[in-house]
Amino acid sequence: MCPHVANCGLGQPLSDMDSDSPTSWFATHQFIAEMIFHARMENHPCRTLNPHIADLFYVPFYAGLHASSKFRESNLTERDALAVGLVDYLQDQQWWKRSRGKDHFMALGRTAWDFMRTADTPDFGANCLLNLPAVKNMTVLTVERQPWKGSNQYGVPYPSYFHPSSFQEVVTWQNKVRRLERSHLFSFIGAPRKGLEKAAIRDEMMKQCAGSTRCELLQCGFDGGGRNKCHEPGEVLGVMSRSEFCLQAPGDSFTRRSTFDSVLAGCIPVFFSPHTAYTQYAWFFPEDATTYSVFIDEKSEASKRIEEELLKIPRKTVQKMRENVIGLIPRMTYAHPNATDIGFDDAVDVALTALAQHVRTQ
Repeated sequence: MCPHVANCGLGQPLSDMDSDSPTSWFATHQFIAEMIFHARMENHPCRTLNPHIADLFYVPFYAGLHASSKFRESNLTERDALAVGLVDYLQDQQWWKRSRGKDHFMALGRTAWDFMRTADTPDFGANCLLNLPAVKNMTVLTVERQPWKGSNQYGVPYPSYFHPSSFQEVVTWQNKVRRLERSHLFSFIGAPRKGLEKAAIRDEMMKQCAGSTRCELLQCGFDGGGRNKCHEPGEVLGVMSRSEFCLQAPGDSFTRRSTFDSVLAGCIPVFFSPHTAYTQYAWFFPEDATTYSVFIDEKSEASKRIEEELLKIPRKTVQKMRENVIGLIPRMTYAHPNATDIGFDDAVDVALTALAQHVRTQ
């Protein structure tokens, strides 16, 4: 992980991505949002060092990075120790006791499933952080919430590769995306998955895409030279930038970073499960999902004729949807943590505004 935690979690610079903003692009890891969030918090204009006037208390715990290092720990007491120790520490603090943690929040860079191990479910390496009673009092920001039991969990975007320092950089990129020639109706970027349910929709997408001249397929995996194009931001955004629609199949879990890559590229996302976006990111996406996305139920007959379904959408509707997607870029983006007076509300600002409103209504 060492290359990925560099530059406050942004990762390694990508100087050849965009000549207009050469210092704003990074090879950012999909599970590093907690570090970026922390860095933005430290320099945020709304931050106060006076706890008496604070509306929110941020708990800077890198739970995702810790979980990654403990997935193979067979001793469950040891695997859970840091989470339990954190809660013990918090409950002893004066400002926790003021409202029993209702005004405290943390940001997680991994999915909620990695922190919700229970005694009656298979052990795949998760710890118990989100099942601790004290943590259930807090608000938890996570790149994927548990749709049925995550009442105190709120989805935040996976970080993509663009981390602007000013609104002008965002506008310049939006204008560039608007002018792109979209040579393909749709595209799919991904790899096959194991397991009957997970594999079915992905296999179907890959088969349909490979069999269509209107689809561009980027199949993930290492080639003979040890190269995986899906690990190269230029390749990923290139495919999406040439596509009208980007297929977003669930992977190991419901959500994917690809959803936010597609927004950055101005590519209309096509979802096959409501839990890939609609039940996840209510603070970030418009309430009317039809204004920015297409939904095809993965169990429906329509999922067997994706190209036909997309061709039914009128050209003017597609253009309007794409403009709506491009308009979402600022709020889905994590601004550069070192920037001051960025001039727009990024993903952190949107989350903090919603958090403050949420705490006031508790």
